[in-house]
Amino acid sequence: MTNIELYRANAAAQRLAAQNTNLPNRRAMHERSAESWEAMAESAADTIARASVNEAAKAAGAPR
Repeated sequence: MTNIELYRANAAAQRLAAQNTNLPNRRAMHERSAESWEAMAESAADTIARASVNEAAKAAGAPR
């Protein structure tokens, strides 16, 4: 499992926890946590994409 998959799984778990609670403040806490996990997944995906572009540029001999 990649970090991105792990982050998205944690976000899904937090959403499920939000659905299963009756307390509004706990629900909001779980929803914020899910948003944070999704942001981390997006950031990790962006980092991987940038690394791929940089590696391709290096392989092509492009100047920095």
